[in-house]
Amino acid sequence: MSFPIPTPLEWRESAQKALKDRPIEALMSLDADQLVTRPLYGGASGVQPIFAPRPSDSEGRAWDLRTLVEGDDPEAVNEAVLTDLENGAASVVLKGRVLADSAPLGRALEGVALELAPVALDAGIDGPDAANALAVVAKGSPRAQLRFHMDPVSAFAEAGGAPRSVEEHLSLAANTAARHAGAYPDATFFMASGRVAHEAGGSAAQELAFAAASVVAHVKAAVDAGMSVEAALRGTVVGLSVDAEYFDALAKVRAMRLIWGGLTRAFGVETPAVIEARSSRRMLSARDPWPNLLRLTAAGFAGAVGGADVVVLDGFTRASGRSDAFARRQARNTQLVLMEEANLGRVDDPAAGSWYLDARTRDLAEAGWVEFQMIEAEGGLVEALKGSVIQPRIARARALREAALKNGAAQIIGVTKYVDADVRPAPVEAADAAPSAVERVCEPLTPIRFAAAFEEAAQ
Repeated sequence: MSFPIPTPLEWRESAQKALKDRPIEALMSLDADQLVTRPLYGGASGVQPIFAPRPSDSEGRAWDLRTLVEGDDPEAVNEAVLTDLENGAASVVLKGRVLADSAPLGRALEGVALELAPVALDAGIDGPDAANALAVVAKGSPRAQLRFHMDPVSAFAEAGGAPRSVEEHLSLAANTAARHAGAYPDATFFMASGRVAHEAGGSAAQELAFAAASVVAHVKAAVDAGMSVEAALRGTVVGLSVDAEYFDALAKVRAMRLIWGGLTRAFGVETPAVIEARSSRRMLSARDPWPNLLRLTAAGFAGAVGGADVVVLDGFTRASGRSDAFARRQARNTQLVLMEEANLGRVDDPAAGSWYLDARTRDLAEAGWVEFQMIEAEGGLVEALKGSVIQPRIARARALREAALKNGAAQIIGVTKYVDADVRPAPVEAADAAPSAVERVCEPLTPIRFAAAFEEAAQ
């Protein structure tokens, strides 16, 4: 049976009738990047198709299910790591004082086959020291799957300063990478992340631009340290946030592949992007953590359908402290369900063919590229941060979101709508220690949670 296909004019007439006295333009909306979301997409709207599949897999899986383990006690971290790897995780990212030296890190990774299970680091400004410690633990194995994830720029941006100049930290990271590149050919060295912009309240295009500018900053530093452009690009992982607004989140991941293509062409090298998608923390609620399970599922869906190579989900209690064993299990199992029961990875690019998602992907890629060009024109990411020219733009995007939540145009389930008066508590482990104070040289991109203001008002 065939059904009639209405023309755009017929759709418009029907929509106008349903809207009665409201104009058809009332169905359109503008986001923080001043991009328009239209009520209808189709071939007549001139949308160009996009195909942006992930180029890699992990041991036959569609993406690398990476678990986050945060801790200071090596034995406790080791137990958590082995539990996660034995129960479905393919790799791990470590954070905490276990990264301070090779001795505690070695105990934390006892029994982990580094040739099979990639180990990533989240050491902030101390990334080079943690990288050296991991290199010692790997004992020079050329097949070790090490993910050093050095990202001094994000650490500098979040704190608004650093123990030394950011240029020195960037040079130290680059020289550390160059020193280990020969011994560990399968390693990656840099995390060019836009997440610090996202967590401070930035828009999707601002996050994409920050990540792109971070790629340029790390690659230039690596070349100065003696690495080739190709080795520097192959050694760079792009970090993005994914949240419960899954259409935008998955389009953002796809848009990053288009931007990466522009970057690699500019460098004269052809190498695929490797994208690590982590769940957003600014979307989490603390007073009632249980709806976070739904938000994290949506974020995992976005990372998988958007084509991320690696997906990392926080525990649902992460707004209150470090995740305990139960929260880590939920984060791990959420991905396993998406991967093995929902089969989200069985199509190379599940978002391809949707007029709306193709249009949104291209819009975000173009807006991110324009923002990236602005950063480069301002002297590059480091100079733009030191000059505090990025921070006010992110603050404006944050203010727009806060205003939408305040006036009811946007909602947070369990916080501003459908609030549970009798909240069941959930256990957490001790929160992170406060970071060491540094002299501020620019406005920091401080992480926020949009739910926090409403939770404080409800007390």
